Amino acid sequence: MKLVRYQYGEETSFGILNGDEEIQALAGPPHEDFRVEKILKRSEVCLLAPILPTKIIGIGFNYRTHATELHAKLPKEPLIFLKPVSALNNPDDPIHLPAMSTLVEGEPELAVVIGKRCHHVKEEEVSEVILGYSCFNDVTARDLQHKDVQFTRAKSFDTFACMGPWIETNLDPADLLIECRLNEELRASARTSQLVFSVPKLVSFVSQIMTLEAGDVISTGTPAGVGPVKSGDKIEVRIEGIGNLMNPVY
Repeated sequence: MKLVRYQYGEETSFGILNGDEEIQALAGPPHEDFRVEKILKRSEVCLLAPILPTKIIGIGFNYRTHATELHAKLPKEPLIFLKPVSALNNPDDPIHLPAMSTLVEGEPELAVVIGKRCHHVKEEEVSEVILGYSCFNDVTARDLQHKDVQFTRAKSFDTFACMGPWIETNLDPADLLIECRLNEELRASARTSQLVFSVPKLVSFVSQIMTLEAGDVISTGTPAGVGPVKSGDKIEVRIEGIGNLMNPVY
């Protein structure tokens, strides 16, 4: 099932994508109310980031190849950081390059969407608290990341958390192809089986630290192949079993 958030005129709501042409509008968020209220044409709506989280948790250096390209050591435990909800960006909406950075890069990642409030979740129980999965672009001001050492400023600019185009609920995240294309040129390619810390490990680990609310997002890390983007570029994240997330750069 593909869950979407959309804008229809002045209305913003959630729905289920039915094929390529129809959206079943829901009475509320998918983790609260699955009642279908009406049917809309896909062509009549604009897709938004598919969920409104209370927090976005990023994972650093979770592919060996990415740690190697940045000359970083692999963490012994998941390296977590937070991105503000104000950074959330919709499918097809532009990534805005900040004036204080001269080196912005995109990072293709698998996003895990939490389905219900949870804390201290065991790894074997993680599947019970997951709503689904989405494409995510963890846009990063790499020069500021190196300058600051910690990640907050580099990861937090408005439009730096691209997500969508929907949440896929029926998916096994263990071995998915994930790619990033810049202006249609392949820049990164890996499989989620190469993650240093798996999805169950990540969700369980983060839940030992903070309560996860329904709709919260954990973005699982990027493979090697990140590179600079410039105004006029188009960057696309493709994940097997989910779809394509494209954002222009301005």
